[in-house]
Amino acid sequence: MDLLTVLLSIIVILFLAKALMNQQQGKHKNLPPGPRPLPIIGNILTVDLSKPHETFMELAKTYGPIFTVHLGMTKIVVLCGYEAVKDAFINHADSFSDRPHAPVVEKFSKNNGVVFSNGENWKVMRRFTLSTLRDYGMGKRTIEEKITEEAECLVQKFRSYEEKSFDNLTSINAAVANIIVAILLSRRFDYEDPTIQRLMGLINENVRLFANPWVRLYNSFPTLMDCIPGPHKTIFGNAREFQQFIRATFAKQKEELDVNDQRNLIDAFLTKQQEGKSDSTEFYHNDNLIVLVGDLFAAGMETTSTTLRWGLLLMMKYPEIQQKVHNEIERVIGSAQPQMEHRKQMPYTDAVIHEIQRFGDIVPTSIPHAASEDVTFRGYFIPKGTFVLSSLHSILREKTYFEKPNEFYPEHFLDDKGNFKKNEAFIPFSIGKRSCAGETLAKMELFLFFTTLLQNFIFKPVPGAKLDLTPALGSTNSPKPFEICAISRR
Repeated sequence: MDLLTVLLSIIVILFLAKALMNQQQGKHKNLPPGPRPLPIIGNILTVDLSKPHETFMELAKTYGPIFTVHLGMTKIVVLCGYEAVKDAFINHADSFSDRPHAPVVEKFSKNNGVVFSNGENWKVMRRFTLSTLRDYGMGKRTIEEKITEEAECLVQKFRSYEEKSFDNLTSINAAVANIIVAILLSRRFDYEDPTIQRLMGLINENVRLFANPWVRLYNSFPTLMDCIPGPHKTIFGNAREFQQFIRATFAKQKEELDVNDQRNLIDAFLTKQQEGKSDSTEFYHNDNLIVLVGDLFAAGMETTSTTLRWGLLLMMKYPEIQQKVHNEIERVIGSAQPQMEHRKQMPYTDAVIHEIQRFGDIVPTSIPHAASEDVTFRGYFIPKGTFVLSSLHSILREKTYFEKPNEFYPEHFLDDKGNFKKNEAFIPFSIGKRSCAGETLAKMELFLFFTTLLQNFIFKPVPGAKLDLTPALGSTNSPKPFEICAISRR
């Protein structure tokens, strides 16, 4: 094929793409405003694909709290600010309760599990997840005891470094993972166990790769990208390996299953399988179990462990705040084991934990929603299936609700008498029907792990180290690698 033929082919493709885009825009003339898209690539040159939440903040200044961007041929309606997100996910919850068509996810989830599924399957899996998490201790004393025991194991791990510097990533990941593993499998792993190390590695790598621009391009051009090597191939390989582990695990549990003595979430699911009801085969099948367990493992480990790591980094960065937490722990708990009942008596520590979540901004763009029906929202027409992205970053940095949005400032959650005060714009777990199913569990983990660690240690940086609060690149905002010195207080 000569150069002239190639150029003519490109011109024809661009012309057809432009015509198609114009036709689509003409069909839905009342979409929210936004930057003018280029043929085929849309606004890819406008949006920083590694940090889209920062671009969205800038675009909101021009187009308002609701606007449209095009990534490739995909239209995305972006919601910025608490009022717009609340209006969509609370007041119009049924219209925005779906997940969008995302080829990079559908490749391994296929509408199974709870995070990325839709329709009746999502409703059944979410009901099962919430009820089973409650049955196995979420928000109850039984899971609180597991967390406190695991927190003590983490303390002993930190002590083993004998006040020398170390990287806390693996041990904190493993400690938090053991809580969801207890609910899923009724066991815990030693922190050096190669199985948990490998599973955590698979999850951490995929979380990082999901933010890769090549992976975002896959959602726009899956057929083309399937022919090209890149990070998307690694994601698929990691997902397959993780799912093989889950399949082998529940196969073994199926052999040992006693429906009258259900030990964990997998047992509860396998029992549903055997009930012989119509939904036993329609919803409680092996593929759903594999993806559901993967969803819960990833969600149960990643965000909570990342928040705790932000907490330690921020305590080293602001030793005066760390000292105030130490003082409150001494006054309220002393040398006793921290319990959830202590939280109401510890407004400053509670405020610090909330501020760690707000400042850490772990999931800046949340997981995308989709319009589940044609809907007119705030005067704009949003067609069924349209990507709807909520910028949690814009909410957690909203000056209307947070006096010093870009600073670490625990007083955001304290009144003038030092009492803890709630803030309605504090929604790190999102809101509405798709909010995080494990929110109650995560809150327990954060309080118990954080207070236990601060009760036992003063956290200091390596001498001469610069503490960088710039997040590492990834689909979540995690701290860049850092080392800590855990100085014993006891």
